[in-house]
Parts: sequence; structure tokens; C-alpha cells
Amino acid sequence: MFCCLFFLAIFLFSKNVKKIYRNINLGINIDRSDNQKIRFAQMLRVAFGQSKMIDKPIVGLLHIIVYVGFLVINIELLEIIVDGILGTHRVFAPFLGSFYNFLIGFFEIFALLVIISVIIFWLRRNVINIKRFLSAEMKGWPKNDGNIILYVEIILMLLFLTMNGADLWIQQNAPDYNYIKAGSFPVSQFLLPLFDGISSNIVFIIERVAWWLHIIGILCFLNYLYYSKHLHIILAFPNTYFANLNPKGKFSNLESVTNEVKMMLDPNADPFAASPSQEIAKFGASDVFDLNKVQLLNAYTCTECGRCTSECPANLTGKKLSPRKIMMDTRDRLEEVGRNIDLNKGDYKSDGKELLNDYISKEELWACTSCNACVEACPIGIDPLSIIMDMRRYLVMEKSDAPSELNNMMSNIENNGAPWPFNQMDKLNWKNEL
Repeated sequence: MFCCLFFLAIFLFSKNVKKIYRNINLGINIDRSDNQKIRFAQMLRVAFGQSKMIDKPIVGLLHIIVYVGFLVINIELLEIIVDGILGTHRVFAPFLGSFYNFLIGFFEIFALLVIISVIIFWLRRNVINIKRFLSAEMKGWPKNDGNIILYVEIILMLLFLTMNGADLWIQQNAPDYNYIKAGSFPVSQFLLPLFDGISSNIVFIIERVAWWLHIIGILCFLNYLYYSKHLHIILAFPNTYFANLNPKGKFSNLESVTNEVKMMLDPNADPFAASPSQEIAKFGASDVFDLNKVQLLNAYTCTECGRCTSECPANLTGKKLSPRKIMMDTRDRLEEVGRNIDLNKGDYKSDGKELLNDYISKEELWACTSCNACVEACPIGIDPLSIIMDMRRYLVMEKSDAPSELNNMMSNIENNGAPWPFNQMDKLNWKNEL
């Protein structure tokens, strides 16, 4: 039964991973194969080492506790899986000796620390009125999703401690069950009085139920990741590896524009030589198909923590822009496109919608100051600005749709060589006033 449950969970998880992979591959190819050593070091430092989380010391410490707890307690999960497949009990104990006692004690201490940290996170989200958790995009499912994860983490840790406490009681009081006397239980030992006066059969059932619920909960959590912002637990690693290594103030040139300019400067080029069936390159982005694969990976990786929005000067001054919402909208649109493909058996059928206007408004795009504060603030290297700039490029270059102030400035630069509405011949008149 355990094997059927385990492999079913792995099958469903792999099926959802394939969907994510397919959706990300709807984007445009981008070469991020350079500087592999630097990229790998960045991934270890930022994703595995949590280096950017400590920018906010208290929250960063709590997050690191939960993160490390997640890693170390999953080592215990390996033993649970082996025990489940082989029908054994604490199969690693004979091989690890006294070190096994240290491991179990270490796991329990971190389980307690995780519970304390998660309770503090819940209070921050639901009791303390922290502004970045009260934004419009955080109402409804995003808020519920964050709370569900917190509840699940508390339940899993309590089940882990209950399982160990009942196990310890059986080791001490019920030798007939042949439980290996192994493990150190610095936390769950305080649960022993709860089992006094209960028959050994009932304690055994409690231990087995806690064991089953713990592993079932972890397998359900694994498959819940696809629907949750906590997908970043997995995607933070490729996301930081493929992050842009260029200086944050450096904008990329559109390859389509570069090719057009090269063709214009080439005296031997024939602009009409292209095949009529050849697709004309699009300037900028209006939908997820026009974004590159790393930008779509960014959207799936977003943790919805709101650090980007809390640092955004446009948002702080009351503008509609929220970099977090940009990433959430991109992911929501990508998911909608993915469901469309599933319904049409692998083909996308136009639904009359686009990322631009249907999800992200022009008002949001033009509120951006392109200061890169959101990129700098993100703890896992997500780049909302690149999506904003690509969509603004589309508005300007494909639709000639820019704010009147910007159009006036560009016209002045074209006609007068400067952003101001003065004739070039008058540019030096100021010196006559000296």
C-alpha cells in the first residue's frame, strides 16, 4: 500500500513538473550558458545559502530556520520511505550507531524551532498589519495559500514529534512490539505523560497513525507545490543560476531591432528578399509568448513576499504599479495559456486575451521609473523590470502608444537634438545673459 501511495504521488508530481516545463518553453530562447562557474556559485550563495534573506535580519533568521528545518527533517523522510517500502522500523539506526541519536535529537530541536517560526510568520501575516501583506493582489487565494502552507508546516512538525513521542513510549514500555531502542528525543520526551494510562495497543495505533499522516502530508505537500507560491522551494535554484549577470542598469538591445538596423546599413541587403512566409519579428512583448524563458521561469518562482513592491518608489508614492503583481499576473496568464493547451490537446487556440491590458495595464507599466529597486530587493534574483520594459517597448514600437509627455520628449529629441522644445540654433542663448 505504501509503495502504491508513494509512486502515485511521484507520478502526479512529475506530471505537474512536465506542465511547468512545457509552459516555460513557450517563451523565447535566451542564451544563459555563459560564466557557468559564476552562475553555480551564485546559485549556491543565493538559493542554497539564503544570502539575500539576511537583508532583513529577524525575518531572514526565521526563514533560514524554516528552510534548514525543511532540509534536515527531510533526511528523516528518507528513513520513513525506506521503512515504508521494506516494512522495517528505524532502518538506519543499526548503521549509524550513536550518531543516529544525535540526528534524531537535532531533527526534534529544529522541528520545535520551525513551529515557533511558523507561528511568528502567521502572526505577521494575519495579526500585525504589515503593509506589504495587505496589498490588493494579496487578497483571496494568495493570502489563503500562504496560510495553508503555514498550517500544513505546523501539522507536519506536530505529527513528527507525536510519532517520536509514541515511539519512545513503546521502546520503554512495550518490548513486545520489538521497536529498536534508538534515537534521542529532547522534545518529544515531554509528550510521554500524555500516553500514561493508555494501553500499549492504543499508543501503537497513535504512533502508526502519526507516521502515516506525516508521510501522506509530505506527499500531498509535494503535489500542492504546483498550485502554490511555494514552488520557489524547487525553482529558486535554476532561477538564481540563470539570472542576468549583467550590471542592473544595463538594458538589452532587441535582436529584432539590431537585425533591422544592420539590414538598413548594408548596401547589398534586399529588404524584399525575405520569403513571404517568413514571420516578421515582434518588437517587445504583449503576451507570455513574447517573453523569454527565464522571464517565465521568474514568474513561476515568485515567492509573493512583496519585498520588490515595498521597495518600489512608484508604489510608495501611491502609483498603481506593484512589481509583485507583475510577476503574479504573468504566472496567472501563463497558467491560463497552459490550461488552454491542455483543453485543445496540445495546441493553443486563441482566447482573445493578452497579458497586456487583460492582466497588466498601461498605467502600471508607465508608472515604473526603471530604477531596479525591485530587482535588487528580490531574495532569489527575479527581474520584474525586464518584463515591464519589454511591454513598454511593444507599446512604443508596435503601437506608437506612449504617454503624451514621452511622445513630446522624443519628438523634441528627433527635431531639436534635446528633450526641450527649443530650436537648435537657440541652445546657446543662455550665455548672452551672463
